[in-house]
Amino acid sequence: MTEPVMPAAAATGVRDVLVVGAGPAAHRLADSLHARDGGRRLRVTVVGEEPWRPYDRVALSTRLDGAVDLTLEPSSVWDEGSVRLILGERVVAVDHAARTAATDAGRTLHWDELVLATGSSAPVPEIAGHEHVRVYRTIDDIDRIVAEARAITAERGRPARVVVAGGGLLGLEAAGGLARLGADAAIVHSGGWLMSAQLDEGAGRALGRIIAGQGIDLHLGTRPQTVHVDGGVVTGVGLTNGRRVDADLVIFAIGIRARDELGRDLGLELGPRGGVEIDPACRTSLPGVWAIGEVASFEGRCTGLVAPANAMAEVVADRLLGGLAEFTTVDDATKLKLSGVDVASFGDALARAEGALEIVYADPARGLYQKLVMTDDAKTLLGGIFVGDAAPYASLRPLLGTELPGEPAAYLSASGMEAPAGAELPESALVCACNNVSAGAIRTAIGGEHGDHEAGCTELGALKACTRAGMQCGSCVPLVKKLLEGELAKAGIEASRALCEHFELSRQELFESVRVLGLTSFDEILTRFGRGLGCDVCKPAIASILATQHGAYILDAGRGTLQDTNDRAMANMQKDGTYSVVPRIPAGEITPEKLAVIAEVAMEFGLYTKITGGQRIDLFGARLDQLPDIWRKLVDAGFESGQAYGKALRNVKSCVGSTWCRFGVQDSVGMAVQLELRYRGLRSPHKLKFGVSGCARECAEARGKDVGVIATEQGWNLYVGGNGGFQPAHAQLLASDLDDETLIRYIDRYLMYYIRTADRLQRTARWIEDLEGGLDHVRDVVVHDSLGLADELELAMSRHVDTYEDEWAATLADPERLRRFRSFVNAPDLPGPASARVPEREQFRPATPEEQAEGRAVLIAGASLPVRGVDA
Repeated sequence: MTEPVMPAAAATGVRDVLVVGAGPAAHRLADSLHARDGGRRLRVTVVGEEPWRPYDRVALSTRLDGAVDLTLEPSSVWDEGSVRLILGERVVAVDHAARTAATDAGRTLHWDELVLATGSSAPVPEIAGHEHVRVYRTIDDIDRIVAEARAITAERGRPARVVVAGGGLLGLEAAGGLARLGADAAIVHSGGWLMSAQLDEGAGRALGRIIAGQGIDLHLGTRPQTVHVDGGVVTGVGLTNGRRVDADLVIFAIGIRARDELGRDLGLELGPRGGVEIDPACRTSLPGVWAIGEVASFEGRCTGLVAPANAMAEVVADRLLGGLAEFTTVDDATKLKLSGVDVASFGDALARAEGALEIVYADPARGLYQKLVMTDDAKTLLGGIFVGDAAPYASLRPLLGTELPGEPAAYLSASGMEAPAGAELPESALVCACNNVSAGAIRTAIGGEHGDHEAGCTELGALKACTRAGMQCGSCVPLVKKLLEGELAKAGIEASRALCEHFELSRQELFESVRVLGLTSFDEILTRFGRGLGCDVCKPAIASILATQHGAYILDAGRGTLQDTNDRAMANMQKDGTYSVVPRIPAGEITPEKLAVIAEVAMEFGLYTKITGGQRIDLFGARLDQLPDIWRKLVDAGFESGQAYGKALRNVKSCVGSTWCRFGVQDSVGMAVQLELRYRGLRSPHKLKFGVSGCARECAEARGKDVGVIATEQGWNLYVGGNGGFQPAHAQLLASDLDDETLIRYIDRYLMYYIRTADRLQRTARWIEDLEGGLDHVRDVVVHDSLGLADELELAMSRHVDTYEDEWAATLADPERLRRFRSFVNAPDLPGPASARVPEREQFRPATPEEQAEGRAVLIAGASLPVRGVDA
């Protein structure tokens, strides 16, 4: 194809900006130029060789779980007349004198300003067999790896064996994602510990214990030397330490190499380790040529992080429009996004500054490591590392370079100390590093240009849109929300209680609307009250609302896609990717025969067992495909699900009461059993725990529970609103000396009122605090029926009791429901756990469109799938 060369700027008065590369940096530049100029002075053309619109590489690993749309927002910029996007073509030559560029499709493009945003490639060393290696860099790379892993599993009747070279962020995400899909994964890393570029040895080794606990083999301090191939098929990897690791698929994620070919051809000055050298204005050594993102070398260094790429794009946008912006530094903060692993580092994490002081809390047995790096006077924060618990990261990172208002160790959540309350972020604190948004910018957006909140962004969705904070990796969203709520409180404005950006109604309003209108599906609710496609906030909340009101099986009729990981599996996922099994043991009362069944199951499936603080027995280490076999044995023995995975009633703890104890004045065991069987399976805004004590000695710790019952000589005292968690609270007395019937009636009313009116994930203690009138209001509603709702609340609870069905018993009785618990959803029935294997390919059925749309693991087989290195 040949296009006429565009007229020069002198003839039209509009300059042509040609951006080579269509990654995140190019997206930010195009969006910024459109927002600032709108085509009045600049006409922008972006050329990318991939078929995809610019997408979020930070979230690339989510593509392992299904065909997730990673397109960067706002995507509407590509539909504007001032911006043109050309996909599927690569710029192969640039003529600086003529100000033209040629693509491999024969297209010729004119430019007045050229911006190189060509990014980087994933290097593969030229070891023997390197042509059979895969890389982990693009959407096409991910899709290809997933297809090959599934095809290998189908072909060979066992999980694919995957070796990932590289123990940095991408390598860990690759290995963890493939392990989640059922592959046997191993990591080979040249460093002595994982993430050795970002973490010190203590943190790296703590991370290694967590990763190894997920069943991923680690080979540290060595490199791949040879990829062993037999008949065109990969069979293993030889390491420099002399060991061999069996492999079907080898992936390299050892870093990035700047794609500076065009810069070299143009004769641009390059960095010492590659990349196009830029000055603080992001200019290269030739006039009219700029470089941004991973191809740009600033002060001799290229970086593969999104924050500096965005900052460079903003600098170039400003400069092209006559500004004087400069790029000053590279933010090295990183956060690992891997299921079951919490890792983050920022600032001078390795304490390289002179006189740096390190405050460390470490618990190797728990895989926990937290460190702050301070100036030698222990006042100014220089950096930090968190492994196993990265909760402090979001609030500490914006304080980088400032004096902490309290003892540094108090900011380490694992230390058990309390950070000073009420400390506000300074205006200059960087809240969103990805998009360079400060606390001051967020406050200004909330308050409007002149402090007029009516003109400001006073809802989270709008605030994210107008500041860009939280629009990339999302790790700063909790802090952005906290700033929003704080600013609105100062202005005397009630913060929006919208469930999320897709629903303007609060959870309470949505609950009542669904109840009154009799809506039964997410699609109905979304059509009536929402917009967009929903998110991880509203979907589980609506799933809970539907479960509470209709009592239907939680995974039927499309509700499975609304649930979080634990509810979908009807088991709690642990940090190593396995699941725990928790049968219900009402009030802790159990027969010797049932104890024997639990012991048999634990021994047969090799499960770790633990007696919990809630008088139950947890069995840990089950694979997803083993859950039906485990539960069949338990259900046949009379057990049912303990709902440990759901926001529901967990357990009712009791002492032995008057049956055995010489101090007991009521039958606490009998009452606890009655309550647990009545409220089992009851879905609520947060998990619920009860306690029943047989006397005032409180051996069941009832006042630490959401509902606490303590025996008196005249009956029962009812306490409500006790919680554990991050903000422990003691339950408060609601009513005294109740008989059995009145006690249950009050608990019915209390629970249903909480379920109807509480916010999403709001525990009972916080709910009571937030209600106008607090406990007195709750007492008026529950005891005195001040709202006239008593009969309605009791009827709602009766419906729950009458329609309750054990979820695991229902699953085992339905072959279609059981399909969810196979390693691949379209695999036929497999034999038991001791001899499970994948059958011959002719037995496979195709995946349904619903299964593919939901992104569920699908076993692929057949000659129609083109896979290199696999005999189809």
